[in-house]
Amino acid sequence: MKTVLKKKKSLLSVALFAAVLSGGFLAGRASADQPHMQAALDALQVAERELEAADNDKGGHRVKAIGHVRKAITEVEKGTRFDRRH
Repeated sequence: MKTVLKKKKSLLSVALFAAVLSGGFLAGRASADQPHMQAALDALQVAERELEAADNDKGGHRVKAIGHVRKAITEVEKGTRFDRRH
């Protein structure tokens, strides 16, 4: 029984390692094949965090800016995916 459990744990560890390795490879490919799009995405994500951290009293403009940045993030992601398929 212990041997079966050890084999299952080993198999699970290998599968987890493979998943992490694959994820890292894909993330690296995403930034390597489209460096400008990745840089833009990184900058937009920083902008979103900064806007979220800013004080609320901006006459609604902070909230609108957050919405625009989130839409821009979505568009950059869509553009990156489109480019990979065409």
